[in-house]
Amino acid sequence: MRGALFKRLLRDEAAASVIEFALMLPLLMYLGGGGIEYANYGLAQLRVSQTAMTLADNASRVGLSSTLATTQIRETDINDIFAGVRLQSNGLKLTTYGRITLSSLEYTLQSYDVVPVQRIHWQRCLGKRSGANYDSSYGTTSVTAGTSVSLANAGTVSTGMGDATPPVTAPLGYGVMFVEINYDYQPLFGTLYAPPMRIHYIASYIVRDTRDYSMIYNPSPSVTPSTCNLYTT
Repeated sequence: MRGALFKRLLRDEAAASVIEFALMLPLLMYLGGGGIEYANYGLAQLRVSQTAMTLADNASRVGLSSTLATTQIRETDINDIFAGVRLQSNGLKLTTYGRITLSSLEYTLQSYDVVPVQRIHWQRCLGKRSGANYDSSYGTTSVTAGTSVSLANAGTVSTGMGDATPPVTAPLGYGVMFVEINYDYQPLFGTLYAPPMRIHYIASYIVRDTRDYSMIYNPSPSVTPSTCNLYTT
């Protein structure tokens, strides 16, 4: 009796697919989770690169325009485009887990120059991350650089900016808005699929108008500049 029951159970294939599914389910979940994680990582890279390009593009256009004078860029203009960055990257929490540096790379002849030079005239920053992997990789300026036309606030001199050879340079008499973003990717599944990863992107646009490169203006009512000694969201 027992022998017949055992033989019948051995021939029973009714639950074979359920058993196979149960055995394969952990592997399928692991592979599926990996696909989701790396798709999310790719999307984060795209969004960071788009944010860098949008910021550089907007910074190359803003300013107080006049038909009688050159365009003045103001601290409020920079703060406004940074506000746009916050909205564009809100889902990434870019300003919490990253650092954004906006630099004005200029090739101009100022009153204190003997000949025109490539100069990182001023920088403005946004984001809470700090340190060698987050602050500007291509040169820094003082907090007061760009706040007046004096030599003390002239900014640093550079041969260009960027990783490529030759680097990004500004045309004679013009400036380039150069953006660098460093961001700690926030994984969906912790470190299950990959170690901590930092996303790094740069973008640059030539200034589109006849800009006044002497300084960043801050007319009354003045605003707090987004200087690079501040680490805020």
